[in-house]
Amino acid sequence: MLAKAFRNFMIKRTISANLRNRGMNTFSNYEIFKNVRLSAETKRQEENRPHEILYFHKVDDPYSHLTIHYIDKIKSSFDVIIKPILVGEENPEAVHEPSLYSIYCLEDAKRIAPFYDVDLSAESYPDKELIDYSNSILASVEEGDFAEIAKKVSSALWTGNKQFLAALKTQYPSTQSEVIEKLEFGNKIRNEKGYYFGSAFYYEKELYWGVDRLHHLEDRLIDLGVKTDSTNDSICFPNLKAPLTLDSEKKINLSYYPSLNSPYTYASAKRVREIKDEYPVNLITKPVLPMLMRKMTIPDYKGKYIISDAAREARKYGYPMGSIYSPIGKPARKAYSLFPAVDEAGKGFEYIDELLRASFYEGINIGEDDYLQSLITNLDLDWSLIKKDLNSRKWKKVLDDNLKDMYAGNCWGVPSFKITDIDGNNPFTVWGQDRMWLLKEEINKRLG
Repeated sequence: MLAKAFRNFMIKRTISANLRNRGMNTFSNYEIFKNVRLSAETKRQEENRPHEILYFHKVDDPYSHLTIHYIDKIKSSFDVIIKPILVGEENPEAVHEPSLYSIYCLEDAKRIAPFYDVDLSAESYPDKELIDYSNSILASVEEGDFAEIAKKVSSALWTGNKQFLAALKTQYPSTQSEVIEKLEFGNKIRNEKGYYFGSAFYYEKELYWGVDRLHHLEDRLIDLGVKTDSTNDSICFPNLKAPLTLDSEKKINLSYYPSLNSPYTYASAKRVREIKDEYPVNLITKPVLPMLMRKMTIPDYKGKYIISDAAREARKYGYPMGSIYSPIGKPARKAYSLFPAVDEAGKGFEYIDELLRASFYEGINIGEDDYLQSLITNLDLDWSLIKKDLNSRKWKKVLDDNLKDMYAGNCWGVPSFKITDIDGNNPFTVWGQDRMWLLKEEINKRLG
């Protein structure tokens, strides 16, 4: 039943909104989440298994270059076994806009690397020959030596040090067929665990992607009582300089690209509101259509991960999900139709913020006229004026223009953000609620 719900949810025209909503509510539910963890730990104890963490490493993935630097820190801080698994290409159906994806990932990893004390300054992805060398080396490395060797391989790969990799390849030889077999085996395990990229950790029914999610794994291991050192410091947290609040006579523009069906957008809303209140920004809200309404499809395993991960992130930031009612289709179109008039009245962000809360916490169908009227009234706007745009078509050009603007920054997913100087110049674009701390760092750099 749940698999069917997700298949229906991940296509543009769903058979049943009830099935779609049931699937989303199942994988975002905190009680189910806790029960899955409890059941997994009970089974692990019954089978007398150690705390084993799988780590998926992809040599030419810039995020794997960051995560490999934290393997030894995890092992030295917790009584766990880390099993490294070499993986190859991502599942193509899970990668949208692949050309933009590659460009963005490298740029993003380079931006955040200094905050994690990792060096990554490559201007482009490594040559295939060096990638083949790297896979050949790591395919024959013993499990216990993987982290140490993989760090050396990764540093040489991303700096183009062919001589070092060639020498190491003679020490750790693998045939081409052995490498292919190793990568296929790794991809098979990764796929079986419900994931699709590298740089991810898997522990007892739960996935943790990259340095951005390691804190969730840390917290879980601490709760299980397997921390072996006495420090309270996180082993993986960016070194930040931006203050909690910032006062400045100057302002910057902060463009915010939300979608009404995005659980990650919901998870970001509270922090966007905080940046608006605590930093000198001119917030410009630029909603875009959900990916599913842009004729994109999301495979069920990715949809499951997105919803469960976004719910986990939302809880972390004190903005938990409640009852979900997906607005895909007519509800979203009706709500978007009012946005231009509401935004012109100066309440664009507040409107989107309330719609997200209705969809992801209150379980409200935001396409109901009575709800929209109540929302507009609560925003101190005149319903008799705003409702003139209900079900009109002029909102489509507004959202199309917003989408083009978002794509111009190599971003295709939501929420995305763009910082510019107040005159609109010097753009700095980031994708995802994961990077809201980086927005503050950039604003502080410009105005602090």
